[in-house]
Amino acid sequence: MNEVFNYTLKKVRRLIIGVVGFTILLIGIALLVLPGPAFIVIPVGLALLATEFVWARKLLKKVKGQIGRAMKNKKNKKP
Repeated sequence: MNEVFNYTLKKVRRLIIGVVGFTILLIGIALLVLPGPAFIVIPVGLALLATEFVWARKLLKKVKGQIGRAMKNKKNKKP
């Protein structure tokens, strides 16, 4: 009985994180064309999804790398 409860709890947790993470991610994508901090919201959504999904973890790693390179290029272009 306890195993069934734990399994169900894990599935419900994964579902809730998936729904909330995708919602935040979609809001971030919408903010690419709307006024707002899309480049903050999208990584937050990916970070939330990365707690449960491997594909999101890999994508978040790529996004972090791109942000790091952009920040490095920005520092090098200062007059």
